[in-house]
Amino acid sequence: MIERYTLPEMAAIWEPENKFNLWLKIEILACEALANRREIPKSAVEEIKKKARFDISRIDEIEREVKHDVIAFLTCVAENVGESARYMHLGLTSSDVLDTAFAVQLKDAASLIIKGVSGLQKAVKKQAFLHKNTPMIGRSHGIHGEPITFGFKLAIWYEELGRNIERLKRARQRIAYGQISGAMGTFASIDPEVEEYVCKKLGLKAAPVSSQIIQRDRHAEYFSTLAILAGTLDKIAVEIRHLQRTEVLEVEEFFSSGQKGSSAMPHKRNPVVSEQMSGLARVIRANAQAAMENIALWHERDISHSSVERVIGPDSTILLHYMLSRMTRMIDKLLVYPKTMMKNLEITRGLVFSQSILLALVQNGVTREDAYCMVQRNAMQVWEKGKDFLPLLKKDKDIKKYLSVGELEKAFNLKSQFKNIDRIFKRVFK
Repeated sequence: MIERYTLPEMAAIWEPENKFNLWLKIEILACEALANRREIPKSAVEEIKKKARFDISRIDEIEREVKHDVIAFLTCVAENVGESARYMHLGLTSSDVLDTAFAVQLKDAASLIIKGVSGLQKAVKKQAFLHKNTPMIGRSHGIHGEPITFGFKLAIWYEELGRNIERLKRARQRIAYGQISGAMGTFASIDPEVEEYVCKKLGLKAAPVSSQIIQRDRHAEYFSTLAILAGTLDKIAVEIRHLQRTEVLEVEEFFSSGQKGSSAMPHKRNPVVSEQMSGLARVIRANAQAAMENIALWHERDISHSSVERVIGPDSTILLHYMLSRMTRMIDKLLVYPKTMMKNLEITRGLVFSQSILLALVQNGVTREDAYCMVQRNAMQVWEKGKDFLPLLKKDKDIKKYLSVGELEKAFNLKSQFKNIDRIFKRVFK
């Protein structure tokens, strides 16, 4: 059973309501830590917990005047808390709140993306085992090479998705760092114990050192990891697009009842999901470049990164989550045409076994150079004159000196090409 998950889960992470709830939680945790150190009254913390709330429309109204989102938020909360609000944001700077909340959001987003990749892996695995022994032609440079199986192709995708999960886990770990270190990161106005307390409660680690911000190499690694995953989805999509071409038609995206492919041509059945994946992957790759540009900031901080992250944070994670959902459904319902695969495999009239003949000749005492020439001159007749490969080999006087008719026919055994597929599957699907 392919696990399903809902897209609103990811969107909810980036809703203003969730963002401000995180900000409020960070402020309250900081107050708790200060109270534990007896720097502010515990009674004030209790009052803050009891009365602290916000109204998004009111925050927006204040921000239009003050032109500062964190100040607008704190002002709105203070209107509800009253006198004890003076203990909020004590010794903090805006980035302590912004960066720590952003870390939580990115960590939570990574967890959902990992779940999405796992769902896609299951769909790929199901198809891989279903078609483990389905012969098809392997291609290099777009030209027929040697036989493979469709399941083998899918095993490659499965393994790569696994590597993406490993990368995502590393990126999630790398991004899960917060800071409550004050205006320049030196803890001049707040003790490091406060940072430790807040980060631990949020499931984060405290950054060993920060300036006014968490350093953006962490974020660049995170968004680059998303871009690599998007590249994998693009790779799978490009392959499906090629295999669905009319001249090939070995696989096809599911075409539902009532679906239409063209406003002008009623016959069209297009690989629209795959094309969408290729297009959207470009956005995520571009966002990774933007994250790279955010690493170099002026001195201890400027805000050139901030506007970028307000876009690429939600856009990249929501978009990738959506792509995984679409790709999972597409792979799960993929139409596979084994008969066409076999028909295409046979188009070159046996040329796909040329290496088998080459090796057989070498094993019977022919030098590799001479064997290559013998096989190639017959292969060229297949290309140029449309003749069948095996009869040509049987008539070749030089080849007949080293290989019997039976040995030649044995080299054309398709199943022998797949003798190690089971071993490959055991290595991949541990």
